[in-house]
Amino acid sequence: MTVDKRIHLFDSTLRDGAQTQGVDFSATDKAAIARALDSLGVDYVEGGWPGANPTDDVFFAEPPAMSNARLVAFGMTRRPGRSAENDPGLAALLNAKVDAICMVGKAWDFHVEIALGISREENLAMIGDSIAVANARKAEAMYDAEHFFDGYKSDKAYALACLKAAQDGGARWMVLCDTNGGTLPDEVAAIVAEVAKEIPGHLLGIHSHNDTENAVANSLAALNAGVCQVQGTLNGLGERCGNANLVSLIPTLKLKTNYEIGVSDAQMEKLTGTSHLLDELLNRAPARNAAYVGDSAFAHKGGLHVSAVEKDPRTYEHVDPTLVGNRRHFVMSDQAGRSNVLARFRDLDIDVDLKDTRLNALIDQVKAREFEGFAYDGAEASFELLARRAFGGVPGYFTLTRFRIMDDRRWNARGELVTESEATVTLDVAGQQRMEVAAGNGPVHALDTAIRKALLPIYPSLEDMRLADYKVRILTPQAGTGAVTRVMIDSADRDGRRWTTVGVSPNIIDASFNALHDGITWKLMQDGAEAGGNLTQPA
Repeated sequence: MTVDKRIHLFDSTLRDGAQTQGVDFSATDKAAIARALDSLGVDYVEGGWPGANPTDDVFFAEPPAMSNARLVAFGMTRRPGRSAENDPGLAALLNAKVDAICMVGKAWDFHVEIALGISREENLAMIGDSIAVANARKAEAMYDAEHFFDGYKSDKAYALACLKAAQDGGARWMVLCDTNGGTLPDEVAAIVAEVAKEIPGHLLGIHSHNDTENAVANSLAALNAGVCQVQGTLNGLGERCGNANLVSLIPTLKLKTNYEIGVSDAQMEKLTGTSHLLDELLNRAPARNAAYVGDSAFAHKGGLHVSAVEKDPRTYEHVDPTLVGNRRHFVMSDQAGRSNVLARFRDLDIDVDLKDTRLNALIDQVKAREFEGFAYDGAEASFELLARRAFGGVPGYFTLTRFRIMDDRRWNARGELVTESEATVTLDVAGQQRMEVAAGNGPVHALDTAIRKALLPIYPSLEDMRLADYKVRILTPQAGTGAVTRVMIDSADRDGRRWTTVGVSPNIIDASFNALHDGITWKLMQDGAEAGGNLTQPA
């Protein structure tokens, strides 16, 4: 792309993203995401639909202050048979404490006649009247032309008439929506180019859904064909298969095109953190393979690849990971060689003599343990501990002497079937024995709670550690109930750190303990804790 023009970024995470199956934002969540988007440098943040639900009503009652972005309220054009000045739905939209409004209206003749059951002329009047009233009351009025591409392919003249009705009403933006996500990039490019002959591109936007995995491609095609606003969501959230992913579009536009966007270099470095903030609020693990911001986006596993990246990162990295707030990962696995280990050591600030025999021993140990079922390419915290232990660099914070888990499945006094777990642990901390008992909603939860209960008086920094994700994989299914299992645990703390540890054993609880032990040890090591901690506390 060689075009040089200003592209306006419009985020609809707080509405389109909220339609994702399993996503339920609170008003507090929405405010936090809006502030993060504002800090990132997007031009518009769509806050939701005033009057549609209590959460959006609370959000718009006290909307967060924006420094860079313009907060947008979303709604639809007036209803058939009502005037724009006397429509309750439109009134809620107009009364929202925002400077901009985006209204959706039909642009497909099929929907107008079948879904709405009104005349084409009435639909055009609904669009024009609503935009005119909004334009008189707010700084900006926008029209989302729903199913525009389907409408254009059905009746080109009518789809364009819908856009011109909004333009005549004073719309700042007319957004072409691929609402069912079924249009392909070549179609988008051709149609947008034709539309841009009728309506200037600086008034046009694109809103793509991802049902054919082409939302980002369709957005780029539309921009290249002339539109100047692009709509999308963080991490591609959205109904069905999602919307265009702004986390991919923003760095692509800034780093790979001549388009100008309102995101500075410093703001771009917040991209990974903003993406992960959303996942944190949704209580889910970030996608490791996400473009630009995923843990695997700049991860190198094969020894030959690592050697090449060490010489010149451009061989396997299309951009510098630090530009988007990410970092390079040299992954440890049974495919690793000396290049991987040495690169990983440099990343960890471990100084090692290349002639040290422990180096080759560590490489052999990694390959042997991966053959047993360990997966260090996805558990970098466990690899760091393995490496540091090989060179004597991990304090002995605690040792498990024994643990016992009991599960109790019974009917309670109200006739309800309940299952409870109880864990008893005995730990050795600097020669002192500590025993604790804790209950949990499962054996691993009970074990983690008991261990933490024993360690917190000595290592108080563990207070802010939590388990963020827990995954189990059966490695030898042919062994039935005696199969070897691999447990991967993601942990997180208030400092925004997230780390992964691994444990392998024929006993799932033992495998879980091994991963828990590594997770707690890594956290204490990063916090600079001393072995034994505060032993003035009663044992």
